[in-house]
Amino acid sequence: MLKRAAVAVLSFSLVACANLSTQSLFSHYSAANSQAHQAMQQGQYQQALEALPDAPAGDILDGMEKGRVGFVAQHYPESFAALKVSDNAVKQQQREAVLQVSEGFNQAGSLLTNDNMITYKPADYELGFLHLYLSLNYLQQRDLEGALVEVRRANQVQEAAKREREAELGRAEQEARRKGLDQNLGAVLARYPDVGADLGNVQNGYLFYFSGVLYEADGDLNSAYIDYKRALAVAPDNVFVADTVLRLATRMGMTDDLKQLEARYGKYQAPSRNQGRVVIFDEQGVVAAKDSWRLPLWLYDRHGNGAVYNLALPYYGNTVAPRFSPLKMDNQPLSSSNLSNINGMAQYSLSEELPVIVLRQALRVLAKDQVRQSASRGADDVGNVLANIFNTLTEQPDTRSWQTLPAKVDVSHQMLAPGKHAVTWNGHQVDVDVVAGRTTMVWVSRQGNQLTGWSVLLGDS
Repeated sequence: MLKRAAVAVLSFSLVACANLSTQSLFSHYSAANSQAHQAMQQGQYQQALEALPDAPAGDILDGMEKGRVGFVAQHYPESFAALKVSDNAVKQQQREAVLQVSEGFNQAGSLLTNDNMITYKPADYELGFLHLYLSLNYLQQRDLEGALVEVRRANQVQEAAKREREAELGRAEQEARRKGLDQNLGAVLARYPDVGADLGNVQNGYLFYFSGVLYEADGDLNSAYIDYKRALAVAPDNVFVADTVLRLATRMGMTDDLKQLEARYGKYQAPSRNQGRVVIFDEQGVVAAKDSWRLPLWLYDRHGNGAVYNLALPYYGNTVAPRFSPLKMDNQPLSSSNLSNINGMAQYSLSEELPVIVLRQALRVLAKDQVRQSASRGADDVGNVLANIFNTLTEQPDTRSWQTLPAKVDVSHQMLAPGKHAVTWNGHQVDVDVVAGRTTMVWVSRQGNQLTGWSVLLGDS
């Protein structure tokens, strides 16, 4: 009995050391991050920054969270530094071999504990936002060249992440068939809570339209037109995106495209040359955090000793995007249209990962039951009870995700006379300088009753 207890304690210690976080053994990320997430929802940016947990998920996710919160809190140097830490960690992760000694320990630990012991790999939409916020940091510093580098990288890393995810899903399907678990996976997925028919957009219209604005400001009309069209494909009912595509198609003489665009959206109405264009990106709310969903399973050995196992899976409950009153430009309400639904992107990403997650859960149940049977060999009730307690406490869902992103992003643009203007909301103001024939970009983020933002004068409109 003492020998088995010592082995159990040693195994527990090795598993804990593999990830250096006992919080990951007995809880999950959304629980640890709940205070910061709530503070962000209320627009308490400094409190959210202070409430972020200390390194529960590694440099990648921790850097993204600190970078985003620091940005809305207007701590721009700290935001940039945190995002660069995350970016460097992603680069290192992508350089390393798929199989490595440290990750081998993490995988082994996860087989007897939970998925939180596995090194975090950001979803492709999160990688896109990592480079988008790096780009915004450069732009806030008035560095257009640096901002352009990041939007170019955003598309590259998203494509690489997509290929890796598809390969991992293929490997998981093969492993499920090899273990004879493919039918079991289907049974679990059938009971998994339905996240709704509309899983949101796979592509990030915010990133596409933002990169189009930067390319156009740099005089690269071909690249701008491509990304504007990609934004329109994501948000075909967005009148501001449609107007932008029409404007550039007209300017570039895209005859074939114009026929199709004008058939749906009408002809482009050119504004006065004595005006400047103002483009406003309006981030709203905070993306939903993953929650925990459990499916209890009972297994018995030949001695009749039973054990309950929980398939602890992450899921998104029903989320409703927050509603904000319109922004105002010079005290007149601004109309806007949705560009990105980040809640939808997060849900879709999880749905793609789910078969791999469920497979790991099924393999974990088998491994834990083998350990339990060894502990209870010879009808040892104490060993069986201890194994059951360990299994119950350590089965935690992997709820890691970038939880300080906005819930949605709207866009608006209008032509204004040269001079000083102001975007206002709820007592907050962002000053806007307009120059004839040029574009001014305004970035704002709204949570609770708070607004933070800035504007930058770009190139030709």
